[in-house]
Amino acid sequence: MRKKLFYIVFFLLVFYLINIFNESQATTKLNGIENFPDSYKPYLYELKKKYPNWEFTALYTGIDWNTAVDNEYANDKNLVPLSYSDEWKCLLPGKYNVEIDSGWVNASKHAIRYVMDPRNFLNEVRIFQFEKLTYDENINTESGVDKILYGTEFYNKAVSYREANGNVVNTTNTYANLIMNAGVYSGVSPYHLAARIKQEVGPFLSHNSISGKVQGYEGLYNFYNIGATSSAEVLGAIKNGLDYARNGSGGLSNEEIQNQLIPWNTPERAIKGGAVFIGKTYILVGQNCLYLQKFDVNNDRSSSLFWHQYMTNCLAPYSESKSIYNGYDKLNMLNSSIGFVIPVYENMPSEPVSSPNISSNDFVEDNTKVYANVTGNLNVRSGPGTSYEILISIPANQTFTRIGKGVQNGERWDKILLDNGIIGYVFQSYVEEVPAQVPAQSIRLDINNLQLIEGKTMKINAYVLPADATNRDLIWSSENSNIAEVNQNGEITAISEGQTVINVKLKDGELNAKCNINVINIDEEFYFELDERVTLNGDEISSINSSSVGDFKKLVNTNLNMEFYDSKGVLLKDDSMIGTGYRLCLKNDNGDEIYNYYFIIYGDVNGDGSINSLDVLVLQKYILEMKDLDELYLKAGNISKNGNLPSSLDVLKIQKHILEIKNIEQ
Repeated sequence: MRKKLFYIVFFLLVFYLINIFNESQATTKLNGIENFPDSYKPYLYELKKKYPNWEFTALYTGIDWNTAVDNEYANDKNLVPLSYSDEWKCLLPGKYNVEIDSGWVNASKHAIRYVMDPRNFLNEVRIFQFEKLTYDENINTESGVDKILYGTEFYNKAVSYREANGNVVNTTNTYANLIMNAGVYSGVSPYHLAARIKQEVGPFLSHNSISGKVQGYEGLYNFYNIGATSSAEVLGAIKNGLDYARNGSGGLSNEEIQNQLIPWNTPERAIKGGAVFIGKTYILVGQNCLYLQKFDVNNDRSSSLFWHQYMTNCLAPYSESKSIYNGYDKLNMLNSSIGFVIPVYENMPSEPVSSPNISSNDFVEDNTKVYANVTGNLNVRSGPGTSYEILISIPANQTFTRIGKGVQNGERWDKILLDNGIIGYVFQSYVEEVPAQVPAQSIRLDINNLQLIEGKTMKINAYVLPADATNRDLIWSSENSNIAEVNQNGEITAISEGQTVINVKLKDGELNAKCNINVINIDEEFYFELDERVTLNGDEISSINSSSVGDFKKLVNTNLNMEFYDSKGVLLKDDSMIGTGYRLCLKNDNGDEIYNYYFIIYGDVNGDGSINSLDVLVLQKYILEMKDLDELYLKAGNISKNGNLPSSLDVLKIQKHILEIKNIEQ
């Protein structure tokens, strides 16, 4: 009986663990920009500002970024045109310029990283590769379909086709009419179907997939190139697609063949039946946007990933999104309610992956405060060239940070970081360094009230605002140098017990700030020493990595009693983590408070003891002047430890720490 009970418990445990594993691999969908990672938010907020009726859903795939890229890099899954530059093409021996299909070769890993990073396409044009692709009677119209077909031979065109015996049949139906009906029939957006047809067979009715003239496949049509798998044979991919048009695939049931209207021996049957295939096989099983049809990363199907992919052209979603955008634009429907589902991966790079067209060697790192020297607005683009989409237009004289200077195609472009977190490119001729003369408006100290032990020294920082002010020379003084002295670097030395005030004044103006000083005397019998790895600046303790109270106690040598409190005054236990703003209180045996020290963890701006996305959010709100930071948190946000106020570069450093690209040094 015991043995039987053991096996029952064992199998229940295995079943439980399997369920936990499956849940950990499942995707999570969260509606609203606030539920996206910080590196997505500034781009989406700009889109929402322009198109308030657009809605965004974050699809958390649960997949590691590098795992996704590695899987897409394997087995000829992603191709680029042979005519593309080497940066786009796989250069491995045996792969370089080897045509997988006529005129198509394997893509480089850099190219795959670029096209898979959703953040590269969060602009008003390319965002449409994430549009939800289900039929919507409130949005989809036949005239809208025809406008998407504009510029092709399908536009405003009555359908004629060739039967297997060579007879030509003329109809009164237009291609827009057939595509619209196919959308209703299949539940798939007819706008998507129209754009897909343009992508797959191009602008001409003479394309072999839809001509009805291919030898051995006369009278057959495949408008979406379904089943047109790559083949080295002449017209091999097209013949594979026409095989599907004739018989379907071996795995289809009779019911599926009927629903897909196989054989596709008329354009109407091919367009409607192919739409059913696209809907049932992709859109209605979780691959309901162009991106997810190209990159199989949504686990809603509860099956293997990275194989159920509609196309091999890695830029297909990018290309098709432009057609869809143009259709909405011509219909004046961009302000409609449109939904987008956008994937998110684990451990993504802190910045969007740059295009293979952009060589990082062509850009020199920079860190200069500049402004938009234009009469109207300055366009910030997704790449260094006017062919790249506009991310945001900023007004004249707005300041931002230039983080790179470079040349592309003979033109000088700057890579910039806006205060809201957007990274983009601007034409260098429209950018000027902030003028030399910017008047100071105020002085802020990072400490306004300070307690010091006799004989101890502490440096405080004075910030002249705005940060680009040019009259920055300061004069420090003590109202009573017998109690505390100060030098011109802001280093305060406690002389004797008592109270005084340290003043700092702008040399070329009337601006000033004050710090109240309280010097105390501690009996010589008491001592407090810290490990040399820890930094002590007056009453501030820093240079400690992630540490619990118990671990920190091991770094202290003292004959006083130690108590640790969080920023709200709650007494901490030994297993509690130490955060910015936490306090170490030293007491004698009678319980009298002798002295307090305060902790700073660089990067822990919100004071919870860890460095995470909440710190990024807090610091971004501070930079955008939506939130102020108290003294210690202000210091914790200055990751560079250069005595300046936190900036957008400090935000990037926190993001790189979170993604384990470069750790913050304490």
